[in-house]
Amino acid sequence: MSKLFKRLNRKEWLMILASIAFVCLTVWLELEVPSYMSEITKLLQLPDTTTSDLWEPGLKMLGLSLASFASSVMVGFMASRLAAGFTTRLRKDIFHRVLDYSDAEIKRFSIPSLLTRTTNDLTQIQLLFTMGLQVATRGPIMAIWALSKIVGKSNHWLWAVLVAVLINLIMMVSLVTLAFPKQTIVQRLTDKLNSITRESLSGIRVVRAYNAEAYQNEKFAQANQELTGINLFVSRMMALMQPVMMTISSGLSLAIYWIGAYLINEAELMDKLPIFSDMVVFMSYAMQVVMGFMMMSALFIILPRVLVSTKRINEVLELTSSITSPQVSQVGQENVDQIVFENVTFRYSDTSEAVIEQINFTAKAGDTVAFIGSTGSGKSTLVNLLPRFYDASEGRILLDGVDVRDYSEADLHAKVGYIPQKAVLFSGDIRSNIDFGESKESPLSDQAIWEALDLAQAKSFVEEKEDGLSSHVAQSGSNFSGGQRQRLAIARALARKPEILIFDDSFSALDYRTDRTLREELAKRTAGMTKLIVAQRISTIMDADQILVLDNGKVVGQGTHKELLAQNEVYQEIAYSQLSKEELENGK
Repeated sequence: MSKLFKRLNRKEWLMILASIAFVCLTVWLELEVPSYMSEITKLLQLPDTTTSDLWEPGLKMLGLSLASFASSVMVGFMASRLAAGFTTRLRKDIFHRVLDYSDAEIKRFSIPSLLTRTTNDLTQIQLLFTMGLQVATRGPIMAIWALSKIVGKSNHWLWAVLVAVLINLIMMVSLVTLAFPKQTIVQRLTDKLNSITRESLSGIRVVRAYNAEAYQNEKFAQANQELTGINLFVSRMMALMQPVMMTISSGLSLAIYWIGAYLINEAELMDKLPIFSDMVVFMSYAMQVVMGFMMMSALFIILPRVLVSTKRINEVLELTSSITSPQVSQVGQENVDQIVFENVTFRYSDTSEAVIEQINFTAKAGDTVAFIGSTGSGKSTLVNLLPRFYDASEGRILLDGVDVRDYSEADLHAKVGYIPQKAVLFSGDIRSNIDFGESKESPLSDQAIWEALDLAQAKSFVEEKEDGLSSHVAQSGSNFSGGQRQRLAIARALARKPEILIFDDSFSALDYRTDRTLREELAKRTAGMTKLIVAQRISTIMDADQILVLDNGKVVGQGTHKELLAQNEVYQEIAYSQLSKEELENGK
C-alpha cells in the first residue's frame, strides 16, 4: 500500500490533507450539537420557559448541522476528484508499462489477468479513496473525539460504552482474520473466470462446430461456482457486521437509559434534572462513538480486496521489461546493407532447452531469405529476434556490423516492417489501419496508401467497398476474411517503406494465385528491401536467394531451392509432399 501512496503527487497529498481537515471540522460541528441539546433540555424543565427562549439554541443547532452538511459535501467532492484523478493516472502508467513489456512479461501475467488488474483492481483502489476519506477517516476521529467528551462524565455510563467498544473490536478482528485470506483467492478466481470467458467467446465457432457447449458450460460453471462460494463466504461474514452493530447500538442505548433511570431514582430531587440532562448528552456522544466504529467497519469491508488489488497493481508497475534499449541509437541512420545472424541461440529461460541453436546466415540488401521446417522448429522465434520481441540468449544479430541492441527501439522498428502470422487489425477504418504508427511519410497520403494496397493485392476489394479507405474495420478485423486481413496487414508494412520486411508465415491465408502475384510484385517493386520469409509452402519460397531448413531449432540445410532439392533430405521430404517433381523442377 505504501508503494502505491508514493505515486501520489503534491497536489493529491494537499487534497488528502484538506479532506482530513474538513473531516475534523465536520466532526467538531457534530459534537457541538449535543451541548445545545443539553441547554434545551434544561430550559424545558423550567416552568417559566417560553418558545422564544428555545430559538437561540435551536438556531445554533440548525446552523451547526448545516455547516456540518456543507463540510461533508466538500469532503465528498475532494475524495471523488482525488480518486478519479489518481486512478486515471495509475491506469495510464499501467497501460504504458504493459506496452513496454516483451512477450515474456505478457506471458508471465496472461492477458486476462492484465485486463483484470487494469479494470477491477483499479476500481478497488478508487473505492478506497472515496470511502476512505469520507467514511473510514471520519470513523476513528469521531469515535476518539466523542470518547474524550464523555470521559469523566460518569463512570457508570463510561463502562457501558467501553464494553460496547470492546465487542466492536473483537468483531472487527474476527472479520479481518477470517475474511482477509479469502480475498487473494477471489482475485485469482476472477482472473480464471475471465480467462475462460474470453477463451469461449474468441473460439465460439469452434465450440459450436464441435458441439462443445456443454463442455465449456461445465468448465465455466465450475470456475463460477468456486468464485461464488468464496464470495458468499466473505459476504456472509460481512453481513454479520450490520446486525451486530445495530445490536450493540441498541444494547448501549438500553444500558445508558437503565443506568440513567437508576441514578435518577437514587438521586435527590434537586439532582434529578442535571442527571437527566447529562444522560441526554451522554446518549448522543455514545451513539457517535458507536457510529464511528460502524464507519471504521465499512473500511474492513473493502480493505481486504484493496490490499490484494494494490499488491497485484504493484506487481505490474514494478516489473520492467527484460528488453532494454538505449534512448538514442549508438549508430548512424544509414540504410542497412547487411544482416548477420552470428551463432544465435535462444532460450525462454536460463534453465530451459534451446528453442533455436547456433544459427548463422548473412542477408544482403535486396536479398530474400526464407525459413522452412516442421511445426515447432523455431522459424517464427528466429525472425522475432530481429525486431527484438525477444533477445538472443547467445550470439549476436548485426545490422551492418552493429548489434541490434545498440539501436533505440524507435530506430530499429522504423527499419523493420513486420507482418505477423496472425493478421492483426485494429478497430477504426482501413485508412487508420494502413497509416498506423510512425512512418517516413507521416501521415501517409491517400496515394501512398493506395500504392501499398495495390502492391499487397488488396486494392480491388477495398475499391469495392462503398466508403473506400474510410470503410469500417471491426475489432480484430472480424468483418474481413482471413485472406483480406492478411493483405491489409501486408499493405500496412509496405506503406512504411521499411528497409527490412519480415513475413512470419504471412501468405498462409492467400490462395495460390494471389500468393504468386504478390510475390512477383514484391520482387519487382521492393527490390531494395531485404525480405525474411517464414513459410509452410514450398511454392512461396522457391525463388528465395537463400533458404534455411530448420529442424528442432537447428539448421539442417542451407542454400537455394535447387541446391536443397538436390542434396537435403528434410527439404526433399517437405517439397515432394506438396508439389510434383515437375512443378518443383520447373519452379512453378
